Amino acid sequence: MILQQQKPVSVWGTGEVGERVRVTFAGQTQMAITDNNGHWQVTLKAMKASTQPQTMTISSQGKKIRFPDVLIGEVWLASGQSNMEYSMNNHPQYKKPKKGDPDFQLKEWKNADNPNIRMLYIRKDLKCDTLPTNGWQRLCPENVKPVSAVAYFFAKMLQDSLKIPVGIISSSWGGTVIEEWTPNDEPNNSLRPMYQKLIKPLVGYTLRGFLWYQGESNLINYSDTHIYAQKQEQLFTAWRKLWKDDFLPFYYVQISPLTYSQRKGDSIPKTWIDLPRFWTAQAKTMKLPNTGMVVTTDIPDDIRDIHPPYKWVVGERLCRWALNRTYGFKHIEYAGPILKNITRKGDKVIIEFNHAKEGLITSDGKSPTWFYANTADGRFCRQNVVIDGNSVILHISKNIQHPTIRFGYDEIAQPNLRNHAGLPGLPFEITL
Repeated sequence: MILQQQKPVSVWGTGEVGERVRVTFAGQTQMAITDNNGHWQVTLKAMKASTQPQTMTISSQGKKIRFPDVLIGEVWLASGQSNMEYSMNNHPQYKKPKKGDPDFQLKEWKNADNPNIRMLYIRKDLKCDTLPTNGWQRLCPENVKPVSAVAYFFAKMLQDSLKIPVGIISSSWGGTVIEEWTPNDEPNNSLRPMYQKLIKPLVGYTLRGFLWYQGESNLINYSDTHIYAQKQEQLFTAWRKLWKDDFLPFYYVQISPLTYSQRKGDSIPKTWIDLPRFWTAQAKTMKLPNTGMVVTTDIPDDIRDIHPPYKWVVGERLCRWALNRTYGFKHIEYAGPILKNITRKGDKVIIEFNHAKEGLITSDGKSPTWFYANTADGRFCRQNVVIDGNSVILHISKNIQHPTIRFGYDEIAQPNLRNHAGLPGLPFEITL
């Protein structure tokens, strides 16, 4: 397994009531006595990262358990629904992408052999009395099969960058809503079988932060265009509280363009604007400390496919957030263009963006796409836009006193606006 560096590390277990337990690891020895319920816990002092395998020994009254091949490095928990669950083996319930993923991901899968990356895969099993897992596994082609592809590519880039061990805990389930992962004080709350079985047993395992990719089911089932921000904030805050650290990083993924309005059989019909409103809700959570959202408007090859390809792109973009914001790699750009300021001078509107200090570009060399503004009769029309450094300029009639500007604000929008890191712009709607 991999233990978290630079933080006190909790080790716990069960035994006979009143039993004395000794934990020895990395030159440390900690003692505990089991309580009236047979539970015990010790805390190891913070340790430096190490690629040298060490053995943890837990002993009591002549009994001894040895955990060989333990490394010290960085540990992240990856969770969410099907786009996070989407495995390196390409889970059979998910349609294979049209291009890109199969060949690249297959190559990565067959070459997955890095002893400094370890995976703890949590199985989809709510009937198991304990955490449904086979334990920590060294990275190899066989062990990586069920693991989240997004989490794997995050770990791969992180390990390549830090040159220390990286551990990923992969716990996700397709089709789930965010409520199922959120702690709740109500006893026997059935809407919580994911938190209770797949997250709660992990609480206390010292880690660096969380990766989250979820939202499609909340949009489909509940049409959560206005309150998803509150639900996501509740989850983030609750998990941080459980791990007793209000500033644990939480990096998450914007759900991708999809023709939700054309889906058949949904209990709540959608329109073309429901998805962009959901994006707005997702983005609001970035107001919390140590959070960041990956934009994925450029990911789909087919906007009818709820499982877009290029999971390595998503994993690497999550890692950009971690490298810059958590590990101090300030030279790495971690976000695409984000609205900074809008000013109006007569009929000219200047839209300035953050994360574009080297200037804005487009992915195809053409004028920026998916900029719209309302006309006097209330319709929205496509705008001709030009790039000026870190801003774009468009023109609106002086007769419209309070125009509404939209960028990428449509369920099928895949704008071409980028910064020099190649990262896509964050959609927005704003009224002047």
